[in-house]
Amino acid sequence: MTAAQPIPNAPSASAHLHTGPLTHRQVVTILSGLMMGMFLATLDQTIIASAIRTISDDLQGLSLQAWATTAYLITATISTPLYGKLSDIYGRRQFFLAAISIFLLGSALSGFASSMYELAAFRAVQGIGAGGLFSLALAIIGDIVPPRERAKYQGYFLAVFGTSSVLGPVVGGLLAGADQILGITGWRWVFFVNLPIGLVALVVVTKVLNIDHVRRDHRIDWQGALALVVALVPLLILAEQGRSWGWTSTGSVVSVAVGLVGIALFLLAERRAGEEALLPLRMFVNRTFGIGTLLNFVIGMGMFGGLAALPLYLQLVKGATPTEAGLQLLPLTFGIMTASVVSGQAIARTGRYKIYPVIGSALLVIGALLLSRLGADTPFWHAAAYMAVFGFGLGLNLQPLVLAIQNAVSPRDMGVATSSATFFRQMGGTVGTAVFLSILFSSAADKIAGAFEKIAPTKAFQSALRDPAVLSNPANAPVVDTVNAARGGGSAALPSGVLDDSSFLLNMDPRLARPFLVGFADSIDLVLVVGAGVLAVAFVLTLFLPEVPLRTSSGMAAARAEADAEEEKAASAPQS
Repeated sequence: MTAAQPIPNAPSASAHLHTGPLTHRQVVTILSGLMMGMFLATLDQTIIASAIRTISDDLQGLSLQAWATTAYLITATISTPLYGKLSDIYGRRQFFLAAISIFLLGSALSGFASSMYELAAFRAVQGIGAGGLFSLALAIIGDIVPPRERAKYQGYFLAVFGTSSVLGPVVGGLLAGADQILGITGWRWVFFVNLPIGLVALVVVTKVLNIDHVRRDHRIDWQGALALVVALVPLLILAEQGRSWGWTSTGSVVSVAVGLVGIALFLLAERRAGEEALLPLRMFVNRTFGIGTLLNFVIGMGMFGGLAALPLYLQLVKGATPTEAGLQLLPLTFGIMTASVVSGQAIARTGRYKIYPVIGSALLVIGALLLSRLGADTPFWHAAAYMAVFGFGLGLNLQPLVLAIQNAVSPRDMGVATSSATFFRQMGGTVGTAVFLSILFSSAADKIAGAFEKIAPTKAFQSALRDPAVLSNPANAPVVDTVNAARGGGSAALPSGVLDDSSFLLNMDPRLARPFLVGFADSIDLVLVVGAGVLAVAFVLTLFLPEVPLRTSSGMAAARAEADAEEEKAASAPQS
């Protein structure tokens, strides 16, 4: 490839930039750096899930553990649209490198945390970096690969997602379970393991990610950014903490009020900023962008509802450890990866993408309904088959929706459009997780009580109550005491800590534990039925998604052509 000539407003290093169509080898080389960055973000989300209990115990902050997740979620969500807008103006490379660097700084600090408050603050730093890793990687692919070919390469990203979703719980469990590694407490390596991967990613990205960027001088919409912070921080905190606060508590009501004021201020700021807006409102007039972003929100809501319920089913009902549950989710991962590869190849061959979200959302509804049939005695192979159906539906939706949005907007808006897709999916996932977990735990007590009424009179349950070995085991005391109280005419309330700490089930006699398992399974089934209803809305929305012919030029080439046309128009305009 020949060296590029310097262009107006371009970086001085433009002589080293890729400016023409890239070969497959060049694309894959750039992809290697992007995937390392994405691997950091996706691995971190899964690796900490299986280690957070150990971390919070060691830092003596079990009741504060949710804040470590909330802080990360807030900063990652808020920074996502900022990365998109800034990268549209100044270029992707420096912001992708900055995102990796900030993420590594947050990882190193988190590894040295001495309290849960420190960990929450350092996780917030991590989140600032994570907000750019996923959305910028997808935007960069949009820059260098034509839409017709893009789905093939985006499949690599989903392979990274699948790999990290399997490795994360396993590695997190192993690291957290080790007392020390190289003289350092085992759980601290959950964060330190990011450092070598991230440093390699920095070197690779610095070396290979040299692509053309058309600089456009704009002012930054700081008012919109500030309003977005005011809107999202209280709402995200509410989503994470609302169940423990109570949805009608003073804190919840204040959070909603402040969030709504923030949303109103954000809309006013974006309207006033016009083309300079962090998220230009004109983009929602574009039917593909409008329906696509709404679909990302709804599918994110239903998707994360299902993804939150499945590990709970595997751990609470089937007794799997976090590590085992991660491995048992392999069929879901297999479905996602297989569908993404199949749809990517088909889109590249035919140029048509709408059919895949339509089929995918239908499979999501079917998969959620199948999963809602899971019970305490369901064989694992049934669950595996249902998870594969659900995963296949996800794989047919994730990348075609991003592709549709990228293809429908001007190249100058590639970063904003891509980050918006990620942003709305994250918001949907946050809302979905909060709503569905609230449904699960608010219904669990009644479901468990109903299961007790059916199971307590059975021969197996009654024989366990007469077994001396069962009566002498302290782990069985909560159920034995409850049954004895009911026989004596007292309160038959469930053990007080069952919805906060279910670990006592691990040592309880299986005959006495069965009502809890059946009750939890029924509650999870209810969550999945509601999730299927949400995903049915997504199916209806996909029917209205336009199918715009896919461009045959990359975003980088289209942006250059657009800039050249603007320069010619300006040069030919009569001088005043």
